[in-house]
Amino acid sequence: MSWTDLIGEPLPLDLINTVVTDADGEKDLLPSNDALREWITAEQSRLTMPEGPVSVEAVRTLRDHVAAAVQSARLGERPPNSALEAITSTQRAAPGYRAVVWDGSAVTATLRRDGSPTEVLLAELAEATAVFLADPSITKIRQCEGPTCRQLFLPATARRRWCSPALCGNRVRVARYYQNHKG
Repeated sequence: MSWTDLIGEPLPLDLINTVVTDADGEKDLLPSNDALREWITAEQSRLTMPEGPVSVEAVRTLRDHVAAAVQSARLGERPPNSALEAITSTQRAAPGYRAVVWDGSAVTATLRRDGSPTEVLLAELAEATAVFLADPSITKIRQCEGPTCRQLFLPATARRRWCSPALCGNRVRVARYYQNHKG
């Protein structure tokens, strides 16, 4: 399975979905800094590539807070204060500002952050989470109906039941076919 099979949802969901469940149980797809760098590369249209080493432990800790907040908010419940405080304080560690420059023909404004590579990455993830938590669509998040899947997704249509029709959807259809046609 490649990262392209696991990304494409709102960034906080993609972060949460870096923990998967398979036949062997729960598996963390961010076990190392190399795996984290691969995930960031896959998310490069939404994240800034860090210019130095990043703490995978710090990302996993933030992921836990994001997961707790999203799980509660999607059910219309109050997220844990500890999760909300962590998301807020993480943004403060590397606040964003607009750097305004003349590019030779026009003024451009580029979002920048000061801080360590870890602080910048975490602030980007926390900001995306804060925006997502405040979005009314948060209550539309679903969990995949695949028998061993825990992936979350924001359905574009009311009929969507699986994280991926090619992955879990196909597994369910094959199992149903087998059940209907066995001797």
